[in-house]
Formats: sequence, C-alpha cells, structure tokens
Amino acid sequence: MKTNNKEYAIIVRSKTRLEALIERFNTKAQTKFYIESLGSNYEDYEREHEIFYASLNSVQTQLSKIIKHKTIDRSFLPSYIFSKNNIIIVIGQDGLVANTAKYSKGIPMVAINPDKLRYDGILLPFDPANFIMGVESVMGNQQQVRNVRFAEAKLNDGQSLLAFNDLFIGPSTHVSARYNISFAGKTEEHSSSGLIVSTAAGATGWLSSIFNMAYGISDRFDSPRKSKRSKSMKKAPQPQEHIHKRPQVKNDELLFAVREPFKSIRTQTDIVAGIVNNRQQLVIESLMPTKGIIFSDGIETDFIKFNSGSIATIGIASNSANIVTS
Repeated sequence: MKTNNKEYAIIVRSKTRLEALIERFNTKAQTKFYIESLGSNYEDYEREHEIFYASLNSVQTQLSKIIKHKTIDRSFLPSYIFSKNNIIIVIGQDGLVANTAKYSKGIPMVAINPDKLRYDGILLPFDPANFIMGVESVMGNQQQVRNVRFAEAKLNDGQSLLAFNDLFIGPSTHVSARYNISFAGKTEEHSSSGLIVSTAAGATGWLSSIFNMAYGISDRFDSPRKSKRSKSMKKAPQPQEHIHKRPQVKNDELLFAVREPFKSIRTQTDIVAGIVNNRQQLVIESLMPTKGIIFSDGIETDFIKFNSGSIATIGIASNSANIVTS
C-alpha cells in the first residue's frame, strides 16, 4: 500500500426533512402539529431522521479510528475549498453527490446510502457497513473510480455553468420558453416548456421521467391500433417492455430532450432530442425578454440568467468527478 497523504475526511451531509421543518417552526411539537394537521405521517419523518443519524454516527465513529474528520452541511459547499489532502465522504441522497461533485475538483468521493429502504442509491455504492473499504482504498491510492463528465453551458458573455446530472434551459415560471435551437446543421424557433440536457449520471433521473411520459402516452394511444393489427393477424398483443427502459448515455455524451414542444405557424417541432458530444454541440439563443434561466442539477438557486441576446453553447465540460466504486 502506498503512503497515505490524506489528512482529513470531510463528511458532506444535508439536513433531514424533520430538521428543516423544525428550523421553520422553531420546535418539534409545532412541527408535529403542522405535519399531522395536513394529514401526513409524522412518524415517517421521525423514523427517517433517526435512521439517518444512526448511519451518520456510525460513519463518524468508524472514521475516528483511522483518520481525522469534520462534517459540513451542503449549504457550505459553494464556499468550501476542498484540498487534495482530503477524502470527501457524502452521506445522503443521490442528489447530494451531484451537488458535491461540482466542488470536488476531481477528488475521489466515497458516497454512502444511509437508508437503503428509502433511497435508490444509484450514485451511492457504499453503506455504513462497508464504506471503510472505500476510504482505505483512497488512503492507499488504490481506489477504483467511476469517472463522470460534466455538462457545461457557456454563454456569449463569458458566463458558464456546470452540471453533474442535468441542465434545465427555459423559463423561471410556468410560461412558455421561446428560443432558437441549432443542432446537427439545422435551426428552428421553438415554444416549449424548456429543455433538459442530461449527462450519463443524470440519465436515470429527471431525463428518464420525460421518457417515461413519452412512452406512456405513446402506449396509451397506440394500443387500439396495435390491438386491431394483432386481431387481424390472429396474434396476441406483445407486452410493452420499453415503458421502464432508461435512455443510455455514454460518459462522453449528453442527451437533450425538449419538453412539450408546441407547433404553430411560427414554431417548429422537428428538433426534440439528440446526442451532444465533442463533435456536435447544441446552441440555444434566448428569445425571452425576461425570466429566462439556465439552472443545474435541480437547484434553482444555482443558475445564470438567459434572456434575449444570450446565446448558450451546450457541450461536454473538461471537468469531471470521481466516485469511488465498491
């Protein structure tokens, strides 16, 4: 094993739902009254809170035996400066990995699922029982990692925004996004609910829900025709296996999808999805006088304005994140 040059483990966590509500209502009793008055199950909030803290305490106790550590809340990420001498440990939901990754500077991250019965953990390969293996592999410089490339939106005024999972391009309110879209040598004017641009890591998240919707609508309204064809051919209808398929995106690709494109005498709907790579970028020109934005990873506070005159070039960033694998 190589010499360990890691001085600190930095544990990144989020507040539980219960903690966030107690901050809002000041006391646990008032929080319980609020939740129950809405007909929700307060015990579920409390159980989630207790399981998270049991996992966090276990992680902290085990770490204390091999390396110094400190714990920070996700709200400190934009101002926290990670060092190459740190090991980054993320404990929480998949989204917390995405939030942390943008500030990780490529430092290996050990991601822990604190509650396997509650969280899918697609980006969380470890749990409190086995994460030490990941930590020790990083300390010995022998870690295996999953490298994830970021998406990047670059504006013509020099601003840029990175995304680990996805970028949203569109309006900040529930109005139509207006823009010109250029892709694969073609340009159209669009009116839609905006665009989602997803990385390989994000393809199982927001983007997959768009595909689920598209498949569901297609199956629902294609069924009568399929049924008639099946009867005329005297064959039983085949099961719809594609409903739950998720789009496949490579690490050096992005996949974009236009949400609810509207066709009119002025706007078109031919460019609705495509693969962005190092050879082919996506260019969006805003036609929105106000309230146009680009935000990343589902965090509306992490955004740049995208109003008339702004042109965004969407492509693969040179930045990447490294998630330690089990």
